[in-house]
Amino acid sequence: MQSKKLKTIAAAVLSAAMLFTAAACGTTDEATSGSDSGSGSGETKTITSYDVSSVKKDDAIAALLPESVAKDGKLTIGTNPSYAPAEFLDADGKTQIGYDMDLAHALGNVFGLKTEIVSSNFDTIIPAIGSKYDLGIAAFTITKERMESVDFVSYFTSGMAYAVAKGNPNKVDASDLCGLNVAVETGTVEEDAINETAKQCKADGKKDITIQSSKQQTDATTAVVTGKADVFFADSPVVGYAIAQTDGQLEQLGKDFDSVPNAIAIKKGDTGTTEAVQKAMQKLMDDGTYGKILKHWGVESGALTKAEVNPNVE
Repeated sequence: MQSKKLKTIAAAVLSAAMLFTAAACGTTDEATSGSDSGSGSGETKTITSYDVSSVKKDDAIAALLPESVAKDGKLTIGTNPSYAPAEFLDADGKTQIGYDMDLAHALGNVFGLKTEIVSSNFDTIIPAIGSKYDLGIAAFTITKERMESVDFVSYFTSGMAYAVAKGNPNKVDASDLCGLNVAVETGTVEEDAINETAKQCKADGKKDITIQSSKQQTDATTAVVTGKADVFFADSPVVGYAIAQTDGQLEQLGKDFDSVPNAIAIKKGDTGTTEAVQKAMQKLMDDGTYGKILKHWGVESGALTKAEVNPNVE
């Protein structure tokens, strides 16, 4: 996973309690479907999904899908709904929403398939693509290591960012995290990066970094809000959205950095599905649907104009 610049989504300011509740129900292995969801109940509000019902089947693109994908009439997608605003759970505690989820349903419509989204832990998705899932859509950052296991179609660009408690009471310095408690989501590029930083602290003879790795991003966010961690490290839109959700209890530390493409993961060597996904995403970019979805979620600054297969990354 990784980041992009995020405009604050005023309509999506949730209480910290709502955020913590979402963390508790973020990992199910039950498939749910449907793209539209109602607003939250009570005093809280959630931003609803973008309506993609106007996106129709493209017969030429749909014909590119292998029979193994299309025969059951479903496009099965693995995700981890704890990474708002890319993918997270609606107020009902089970419906996955976010800009990735809207794009997933739009892709299903282009293929003429029902989109079925399955929630799972982030680090278990890629190994199950091609067997349990047709695609993985979970704000995956393209890395050379991941490209050894899956093929990718790029659709977004994002960077990394740090978040601390409002006012930075622990005086966290992003240039020196040695000796601090740092929260991350398991399996993300941020976890890889902080592990490398921890090794460098040790090599330099400095205090060790305590890495708090959680299966759900919401747990990492909660750790900072409750004072159990000094800082969390995530994609920049996730940081921005968490700041909005916690009503100003958090703030971003420094600026976004290391922007790289996010991509849809596809079974390695499945050229038919890869071509179909690339052409379908490009169609959504060209007809304006893609831009409208990103604007709806306030993340249009991360938009790409071209969907690419396995683009080069450093």
